[in-house]
Amino acid sequence: MNKLELLSPAGNMEQLKMSVLYGADAVYLAGTAFGMRSFAGNFTPEELPKAVEFAHSHGVKVHVTVNTMPRNEEIAALPPYLEQLDSADVDALILADMGAFTLAGKYAPHCQRHISTQQSIANYECAKAWYNLGAQRVVLARELNLNEIREIRAKVPKELEIETFGHGAMCVSYSGRCLLSNYMTGRDSNRGECAQPCRYQYALMEEKRPGEYFPVFEDEKGTYILNSRDMCTIDHLQDLMEAGIDCIKIEGRAKSAYYAAIITGAYRHCIDDVFAGKPIDPVWRDEVDHVSHRVYSTGFYYGYPGQYVENSRYIRQWQVCAIVESCDEKGIALCSLRNKFHEGDELEIVGPDLKPFSVTANNMTDTEGAPLAEPRTPQSLFYLPLPQQVPAHTMIRRAVDLSAKP
Repeated sequence: MNKLELLSPAGNMEQLKMSVLYGADAVYLAGTAFGMRSFAGNFTPEELPKAVEFAHSHGVKVHVTVNTMPRNEEIAALPPYLEQLDSADVDALILADMGAFTLAGKYAPHCQRHISTQQSIANYECAKAWYNLGAQRVVLARELNLNEIREIRAKVPKELEIETFGHGAMCVSYSGRCLLSNYMTGRDSNRGECAQPCRYQYALMEEKRPGEYFPVFEDEKGTYILNSRDMCTIDHLQDLMEAGIDCIKIEGRAKSAYYAAIITGAYRHCIDDVFAGKPIDPVWRDEVDHVSHRVYSTGFYYGYPGQYVENSRYIRQWQVCAIVESCDEKGIALCSLRNKFHEGDELEIVGPDLKPFSVTANNMTDTEGAPLAEPRTPQSLFYLPLPQQVPAHTMIRRAVDLSAKP
């Protein structure tokens, strides 16, 4: 049984640090070009080597997305960009275009080449073809079930690694290839600019009755006819390992650093437990419900998931109050404020390899030692006594329902 590599998002430097510190085996990110998430923070040529150095210093690999389909006028910029990635000591490139794949072999010879899910690899012959061309890993089409994945694993060279999606937002279009956003808003999802029109609420308008909107009901549940659930496989990790999957990816480069930390930490502990033959600790299983998410499903792993027609609003019931910058042996934590809270509030503490525990906000002081009832200024520093020492980058959160309302 393979122990799954955990591949976590790194949309910016803060998210990268959280993914690394909370237990990722590898992170995936983009430079300022040729990536499928143009609205993530991404990394400039100056930032990228620093990101790679931080990840490598913690034993974590770095995969860079080069997975758009470049146009003619962009091709000339690819060789120097690939050389830049190679010189930055990037471990792997995630590629979707055959031309970009070929150029990567020439201009980034020290980087592994992984084939993006955008290539919709759905059978073993396709996977073998990419392996024979020099790919070290294929990211399979999201529409495959576990039986299909098992067959691919059995019929491709054992040296070819298989990666699949494990957690996060799902796209209603085949392997994420969609023209709806481009058609409706001029923002091309295949070039990293998706406006997510599948999450809009739709109505029917008759040609001769402009301005009159009629609800579209597939059944009594509503009109979100293109909506999708989020994927969550944390309860099925043993099945994924036994299917021969080498790596699961957490979607979310455009999401918060808090999301990356909590989901990475949850999957890290659950993967370790499953591989060790131990039952999953429910404390870590519960963490996937502590981030903003849509209703969960297992995607296509166990068959066609069925259409979901309820609303696409996110469930968000926790808010980050502060980040621990440092903490002494007495548990006095120097914290940086993210969202306001007040003395007496019930808080929850969760950090790198730290089981969540609850405290009441009491005896806070500012950096001069003056009593503080309510930290107010974002990013301001203050002291909060905790019952134990905690590592830097521990997060302080509180329960508050911020879910979007109808």
